[in-house]
Order: sequence, then structure tokens, then C-alpha cells
Amino acid sequence: MNQLKLVARIIEKSALRYTPAGVPIAAAVLMHRSLQHEANIERIVELEMNAQAAGNISRAFHDLPLDVEIEFTGFLARRNRNSKSLVFHVNEIGTHLLD
Repeated sequence: MNQLKLVARIIEKSALRYTPAGVPIAAAVLMHRSLQHEANIERIVELEMNAQAAGNISRAFHDLPLDVEIEFTGFLARRNRNSKSLVFHVNEIGTHLLD
């Protein structure tokens, strides 16, 4: 199964674009920071991840505010067929979380 759920903040957005078939694509950079437990040790985890949303959810994704923690659900895929870098494809937007 390829499913990712991540609480993150949008720190950068790109302009809404359209595929040649007319499908809207919204792209952003997400920032995640959390405290995780690994081998009985607490560890601070920080990461930035490229994300995108396509189709009906793209406008809602594009309109989200910057720097607000939100829960995103989706899957990971290569940027393109020949790439080794990954993109988080968001297909569900959760609620805004309070700090």
C-alpha cells in the first residue's frame, strides 16, 4: 500500500497550472516538524516535501493559507517516469490544526 498521512505547513506555493488535457494542478512545498520515537529515543524530525494536488481538489489545495498546520493524505510517486525524486500527491485535505 502506498498511502501517506502528514501534518505539515505550506511554506511555498506555485501558480495553478493546467495539463494539456485541461486538468488543474496545484503545487506547493510542505514543511513538517515533529517529535518521533525511534529505538526508545526521542528524535526531532524536520523535512520539506514537494506536494501537488490534481483535479477537483487542486483549487482547495491552492487556496490553503501559508504556515498553518494541516493534515494531508495522499500517496508518493516519482516526479516523472525518469526521475528518482518523489512528490507527495495530495488527494485529501484534513482540518486545520491548532498550535
